[in-house]
Amino acid sequence: MEDTLNECLILVDNSNIFIEGGKFAAKKKGIPAASPEQVPIDFSWRIDFGALLREVANGHTIVKAILVGSTPPPNDSLWGIAQSRGFEVIKYERAQSGEKAVDTQIVASGLKVIYKHDKPAILKLLSGDRDFVPLINCAYEEGWETELWGFRGSISTELAMTVNRVKELDPVFDKIGKYAV
Repeated sequence: MEDTLNECLILVDNSNIFIEGGKFAAKKKGIPAASPEQVPIDFSWRIDFGALLREVANGHTIVKAILVGSTPPPNDSLWGIAQSRGFEVIKYERAQSGEKAVDTQIVASGLKVIYKHDKPAILKLLSGDRDFVPLINCAYEEGWETELWGFRGSISTELAMTVNRVKELDPVFDKIGKYAV
């Protein structure tokens, strides 16, 4: 299905994109794994939020761009940079048991826009978790098209099968972020 809509909603699972981008950077740099069970991550990789928005929007008018994640150390400028590049930022404290409420917040924020927007648009979801299948289904019920953006190794097959289009971030990696050499 070719999209005929000219507006989009961009929803970003920050941890998913950051971690998977770090794995991709490590692979690209040839960083070895510390153990056979471990996948190396290059923590020097940083998302260029403005470039990410431009790449994902791909000429569509952005109705809203929402970035959801868990709080890093208080001195991290990540959230301010994302806001200055056009994202509404929603963050949660990371619990000892891991990240909580992020996926649910993405679904709630997405549904709010989908149901309040006056006409169908394109939902562009940046994640890979199959937790978002209900969000995709609700978008379809409202006449929206859907795109899933993620790194090749992180996209749930079940989620990929529910969207109109899957767009891999691997080919645009150098456009959407930077890492230390």
